[in-house]
Amino acid sequence: MARQTQYKPDTQDLALLAQIADGLPLCPRPYAQLGLQISMDEVEVIHRLTVLKAQGLIKRLGVIVKHRPLGYRANAMVVWDVPDAQVKQLGGQISQFNFVTLCYQRPRHAEWPYNLYCMIHGKNRATVLAQLAQLSQACGLGEFARQVLFSRRCFKQRGAVYQAPPTSVTANG
Repeated sequence: MARQTQYKPDTQDLALLAQIADGLPLCPRPYAQLGLQISMDEVEVIHRLTVLKAQGLIKRLGVIVKHRPLGYRANAMVVWDVPDAQVKQLGGQISQFNFVTLCYQRPRHAEWPYNLYCMIHGKNRATVLAQLAQLSQACGLGEFARQVLFSRRCFKQRGAVYQAPPTSVTANG
């Protein structure tokens, strides 16, 4: 069986990844527009994105919607203390609900015993609480300790940014 080598993105791949970090341009030919900004033609942009996706460096290309302008004013991070042996199963179940936008496991800490996290968005607090009740009932989460952390203020919201590490500069140039 042949051993698969790990793909190493080149400088053009990194430039493309940096360029798409803020999203695709809203125009008839977004890949052509991206290419103009980084000296690639549309075909090369599409080819490189296809390779980056096939290699697992891009999980998916999708839309990030800014929910507040659409009337979704409430969101809560819900955290549970579930047995470690059940995290994968429960996380998979929670992830199936369309109102859950994030779901992941984090390590426990002595002062913070929670290991399963999800984010729920709704038009108001009552909607989020109703969705949480539905989720808890359907997934059998009622028996586990939890905290519901509603957001109070948004200081920043954006997708993750991935870029090449800066080159080091010495004091002498």
